Amino acid sequence: MRLRSALSFAIHKYFNDNGFYYMHAPIITGSDAEGAGEMFQVTSMDVKNLPKDDTGNIDYSKDFFGKETNLTVSGQLEAETYAMSLGKVYTFGPTFRAENSNTSRHLAEFWMIEPEVAFLDLAGNMDLAEDFMKSVISYILKNNEEDLHFLDKRLQDEEKTKPQAERSDMTLIEKLKFVTDNHFKRVSYTEAIDILRNSKPNKKKKFKYLITQWGTDLQSEHERFLVEKHFKCPVILFDYPANIKAFYMRLNDDGKTVRAMDILFPGIGEIVGGAQREERLDVLKKKMAAINIPEEDLWWYLDLRKYGTAVHSGFGLGFERLVMFVTGMSNIRDVIPYPRTPQNAEF
Repeated sequence: MRLRSALSFAIHKYFNDNGFYYMHAPIITGSDAEGAGEMFQVTSMDVKNLPKDDTGNIDYSKDFFGKETNLTVSGQLEAETYAMSLGKVYTFGPTFRAENSNTSRHLAEFWMIEPEVAFLDLAGNMDLAEDFMKSVISYILKNNEEDLHFLDKRLQDEEKTKPQAERSDMTLIEKLKFVTDNHFKRVSYTEAIDILRNSKPNKKKKFKYLITQWGTDLQSEHERFLVEKHFKCPVILFDYPANIKAFYMRLNDDGKTVRAMDILFPGIGEIVGGAQREERLDVLKKKMAAINIPEEDLWWYLDLRKYGTAVHSGFGLGFERLVMFVTGMSNIRDVIPYPRTPQNAEF
């Protein structure tokens, strides 16, 4: 918890020192930024006696906000409106996913850092994310030595209980310096798929999920192979297939990939996900229509493109994933006070 507090400070310090404005995105929202639909609904209506309209559907006009609302899954879309006016902004607040994932890496309530910058393309976005990650981890290495040494010893003792094949090659402090001291290797998704397809673990069927074709969504075992075994440095993958990424990511000229990027770290795989946003109104409308997002739901988002626009980019970082990485904890429930997970909302 001391490290969690120090990391929060380091994040605000980084953005403040680099001319970003801190904005508070709404927690109750009428939009689904990810288009995934895994949201907690917010209502003031009596769920045992819901008002119905003439067709027998729930009449949301009688609800507190007069429409269907949810807890936010991301502050990104709102941050884009602010970036178009203030230039460089970031959000750092709670987000919610009603995803029934009982894993050591998922929470239903977590905190998210989301910078958004006008006039920034994908290459600039990668530069920003790399500089940001190195900066906050360097801050911890410098200011929290005692806690890190304690956690390093704890992790080494834990590693000794594992079979040899599952042990990490690096201590906790080595892992952190691996990020701060190495240049992040930039690799296209297509190149990464070729590397994975021809890799020993894939050919010998050692991967749990075998890579057989282009277009597959990568799992953490593939991401960790690229970082820990193949490149031996943090990796930024970019230009992902459009159909496995969100609707707001800018379509490349090939028509099948988008200007997305993920940063991969040792031990955990993906830690940051970002993209250059789709600033062309006609392309964005087509992408929304393809996945049935009604234009009237995001009229304000489309207006950003309708009345003059600019290239802009940003990324998202789940704060608890970062705390896990920096502390060496293996379960995300250990790095947040009072974790909220499926079937669990104690205290």
